[in-house]
Amino acid sequence: MTAGPLLDRQAFHERLREVGMTRYHDKHPFHIAMNEGRLNPEQVKGWIVNRFYYQRNIPVKDAAIVSNCPLREVRRLWLHRISDHDGLKEGEGGIENWLRLGEAAGLSREDLLSGKGLLPEARAAVDSYVTFARTKPWPIAVASSLTELFAPDLMKNRITAFEKHYTWVKSWGLDYFKSRVTQARVDSDQGLELTFTYCDTREMQEEAVKALQFKCGLLWDLVESVAQAYGGAK
Repeated sequence: MTAGPLLDRQAFHERLREVGMTRYHDKHPFHIAMNEGRLNPEQVKGWIVNRFYYQRNIPVKDAAIVSNCPLREVRRLWLHRISDHDGLKEGEGGIENWLRLGEAAGLSREDLLSGKGLLPEARAAVDSYVTFARTKPWPIAVASSLTELFAPDLMKNRITAFEKHYTWVKSWGLDYFKSRVTQARVDSDQGLELTFTYCDTREMQEEAVKALQFKCGLLWDLVESVAQAYGGAK
């Protein structure tokens, strides 16, 4: 049985956006509590620690996509994502900015880098994403990155929440969130165009939707592991 006729761009886009509108982790009670200022310092720090494992594996995931892609023009487009997170030199990049967030919240850089406090469930969720990128066709792995479609609004809300409710976190620690407001929009536009272009059968379109569902699920599982370990909001 075939998956049906190829969806036009608008219909395909709507299918992808529907996934985020219903499954993105901004709808998790822990994130809602964060935005409403109902988390205590221990909960915020627990989230920073466990989310860091995801942050440090983003360039590993992107390197896997590049290694699987035979198209030079696509590799050129995607390569910047690795340097965006690793930085082009010491003291730069998204991983460095997340380490600064940890320091701004009173966490040790050494503890973050060592994985101290990393929950097994959070590790498993992130590792499953790296494995996905390594083993799936590269256009499907690209489609899994489209949670970035929903990241700019999440980042704006997070900045507002931290500036209003978590003033004990030093303001210079919010640089990662601020940079992702614009960076995620550029990345999502790029990923979306690649998905439209290379998911060019209905079967590939359906796999792309499933990939985005998978990504939303693992992000949800990561947050859920923190909520279970550190308790619900006040």
